[in-house]
Amino acid sequence: MIFDGPGIEKFACVSEYYTGEMADWETVIGLEVHARLQTKSKLFCGCSTAFGATPNSQVCPVCLGYPGALPVLNRRAVELAVRATAATGCTIHQRSVFARKNYFYPDLPKGYQISQFDEPLATGGELTVRVGESEKKIRITRIHMEEDAGKLLHEVPGTATRGDSSFVDLNRAGVPLIEIVSEPDVRSGEEAIAYLNAVRQILMYTDVCDGNMEEGSLRCDANVSVRRVGDPLGTRAEIKNLNSFRFLGRAIEFETSRQIALLGRGERVVQETRLFDPSAGETRSMRSKEEAHDYRYFPEPDLLPLIITREWIDEIRSSLPELPRARGQRFARELGLPRGDAETLAANRQLADYFEQTAVLAKNGKAAGNWVKNEVLRTLNERGLSIAEYEVEPARLAALIRMVEDGTINGKIAKEVFEEMSLSGEQPLEIVERRGLGQISDPSVLREAALRVIDENPSQVEQYRGGRTAIFGFLVGQLMKATRGKARPELANSILRELLGTPEE
Repeated sequence: MIFDGPGIEKFACVSEYYTGEMADWETVIGLEVHARLQTKSKLFCGCSTAFGATPNSQVCPVCLGYPGALPVLNRRAVELAVRATAATGCTIHQRSVFARKNYFYPDLPKGYQISQFDEPLATGGELTVRVGESEKKIRITRIHMEEDAGKLLHEVPGTATRGDSSFVDLNRAGVPLIEIVSEPDVRSGEEAIAYLNAVRQILMYTDVCDGNMEEGSLRCDANVSVRRVGDPLGTRAEIKNLNSFRFLGRAIEFETSRQIALLGRGERVVQETRLFDPSAGETRSMRSKEEAHDYRYFPEPDLLPLIITREWIDEIRSSLPELPRARGQRFARELGLPRGDAETLAANRQLADYFEQTAVLAKNGKAAGNWVKNEVLRTLNERGLSIAEYEVEPARLAALIRMVEDGTINGKIAKEVFEEMSLSGEQPLEIVERRGLGQISDPSVLREAALRVIDENPSQVEQYRGGRTAIFGFLVGQLMKATRGKARPELANSILRELLGTPEE
């Protein structure tokens, strides 16, 4: 699968700590992507997963970890997890086992997290991402299911929160997640962004996750180490909870520079967990992992092994939509779009649906691609809308495109109509008729306007007839100005050339 989408940009590696040759070093990165599954209830209980509720209002004895409360697995969560594994080409195991991952943290009410360990839902898989003109295969180690922890709040609006106090909101505890673990195949912040964007596209296309990184629906941990080219793997530091493409790239580039600086001074890299500070643009130590943490995994005694039938797996796999890479390739192949345009239009499922409907109704894929990629996306960005919220449906945009194709209006007028259509909700033909914007196609009217242009610009006419043919563009511009841009271009050009005559050689 090949992806190249928004958020991919070049990051300069600048550090006051390092003065050596970057080319001597190689960065090795493995990513762990945590995705919240789009279920209405939690993984093991019936509590709501809705975001933004009053703290601790969506909890029960199960997700609070009360003694004697027993978990019951959410079938819909399993279905979504299988969709994700099928879409990423992983091997789905018919038998997987939930385990208790034991550790203490204030936001973990049970004192353990129900996850999967040695028998996960799926293993294997691979994504091919594109950075610039190059492609890179990144392998997926495993995908497993687990429950989320709660959330620590260090500042609570409307309360007298002290600087040394923290509060716990357990609404998120028990929310279903999948964790997608990559092999250490990533070599730069740019590749990491491309991979995360690819994963996000797939999860959103398949309705597994809404991909909202601001709300924490998609979070990423990056395991970063450096080594001399050709040497064994170095000591890694884990950067936790990166929730934007830009932060991921900046954190990796800083951490790379920091580790190279340490080794360049003859010091060693400490195995630890770090956090990225966006305001300072640097990573900071969170806790040491010098000694391997023993989570004392053991099978969850309150849950039987998860058995998934081959028939259900096949049913889920057959229900998958056409995925971004395949759809982009089809757009390029069938509609003649440039590769970059096709991938942009296919990156978001709703946008791809909108474009494809417009292309079919307009009977012109290239024109539809240009309008959606340039005008529609610009309007959405300016107004902060999603394509689902956009008032101009595909049929209306297609009607505007057809009006340009059949010569009713020209491209310049079409953009004016588009702007008004986006605000008023009117049909394009209604706007054109109400404002009298239709193109002038009457030869007698255009001939009269062209004669006025010739009379009013004798110097330029003389230059043209004397052989300066480049001046013709100026005279066409004057004719378009005289007709307020409504002259049909090809007819206006023909009449003007006829009246001017053949220039001297």
